[in-house]
Amino acid sequence: MTLFEDYKLGTTTLGNRIVMAPMTRSRAPDDIATEQIALHYTQRGTAGLIVSEGTPISREGQGYLFNPGIYTDAQIKGWKLVTDSVHSVGGKMFAQLWHVGRVSHTSIQIDGKAPVSATSKQAQGAVAFGYTDDGEPGFVATSTPRPLTTEEVARVVEDFAQAAENAIAAGFDGVEIHGANGYLLEQFLNPLVNDRTDRYSADTLENRLRFVFEVVDAAAARVGADRVGIRVSPYGQLFDMPLYPQIDETYSALCAGMQQRGIAYVHVMDQTHFFMAEEGSAAQEQALRDLLKDCKTQLGETALILAGDMTRERAEALLQAGLIDLAAFGQPFIANPDLVARLQNCWSLTQPDRDTYYGGDAKGYVDYPPYTD
Repeated sequence: MTLFEDYKLGTTTLGNRIVMAPMTRSRAPDDIATEQIALHYTQRGTAGLIVSEGTPISREGQGYLFNPGIYTDAQIKGWKLVTDSVHSVGGKMFAQLWHVGRVSHTSIQIDGKAPVSATSKQAQGAVAFGYTDDGEPGFVATSTPRPLTTEEVARVVEDFAQAAENAIAAGFDGVEIHGANGYLLEQFLNPLVNDRTDRYSADTLENRLRFVFEVVDAAAARVGADRVGIRVSPYGQLFDMPLYPQIDETYSALCAGMQQRGIAYVHVMDQTHFFMAEEGSAAQEQALRDLLKDCKTQLGETALILAGDMTRERAEALLQAGLIDLAAFGQPFIANPDLVARLQNCWSLTQPDRDTYYGGDAKGYVDYPPYTD
C-alpha cells in the first residue's frame, strides 16, 4: 500500500491517496471564485482529491473577507469555473462547507450584527479576517456572539443542506462539512463552550452530537451520503476550544454515527504543529494514534483521512499501520503545486511565504513554479 495508488472514495475514484487539504487564502473579490482561483487549484490538480478552501454557506457563516461562498447564483457560477478547470486535468474536488459561528467579526456580518454561535461566550484570543478600525482588511479580534435560538439552528441545518446542493450544481464531486478548528459545529460539540439548555445542550453526548448529525443527514439527503465527508479536530484548541475529559468518547461516537450513515470519509486534523495553534496546545502523539485506531475501527468502510504536519514518511507509515486511508497535505501544497511528483520522486520542497497566505494577488498564490533540477 502506497500513497501513489488509486483509491475508491464513495462514488469517486482517486488517482492517488494524497489529499490537498482545505486552506483559506482570501483571494476572492466580492466573495466569488475567479479565474485566478481556478488556476490555483488546477495547478495542484494531480492531488488524488482537492478539498476547497472553506466556502461559507451564508454571509452569517463567514469569518474571513474575500472568501468565496456557495450561497448565491454568482458564487455557484464562480465555483463552476474552478471545478471545470480542475476536472479538465483529471482532478477531483470536494467543497468544504463552512460556518464559522463565533469566529467572526461585526465588520463581516450583515448590518454589523453579532456573530452567532452555540453560546454567548466570546472566543478569547481568536481572530477573524475583517476590517480594522482604519477600514483596512486585516486580522481583528472576534466579536462577542449571540446564541442561536432552537428554531434558528434548524435554519442553519437547512443552509448546510442547500449549500451541499449548490456545490453539486457547481460541479464539485462532493462536499466536506467543516466540523473542526473551533468553528460552529465544534462550538456545539465542546461541553466547555456549549452552555445551551435546549435539545442541543451539553448535558448528554447525544445532545452535543445532535447538531452535527442533523447537518450531515441534511446534506446527505440532498446529494447522497457517499458524496459527503466531515472534518474534525480532536484535541484541537484553535480559537479557544478547551480540552475536556470526554474527547475520546465524543469522537468515537461521532465516527460510529458516520459509519451508520455511510458517508464517504472522516477527515481528522492534527493541530500539533499547526502555525496558528497556541504554544503548548499540542496533542499527545500516542493519544492521537489511539484515537485514530479507535476511529478506524468504528468507521468500517468509511475512509479516514489525516491532516497535519504530514510528510511522505509519516503518511506511508500510517497507511502501513492501517490507521488511515488517505493523507492530507496543507501548507506543502502552497509552494509546491506539483507536490505529488515531488513526493513520488523525493524531490526537495519549496518553503511557502507566510506573508502571502491571506489576501493579496497572484504573488504567493499562482506564481510558485514546478520543480526543476
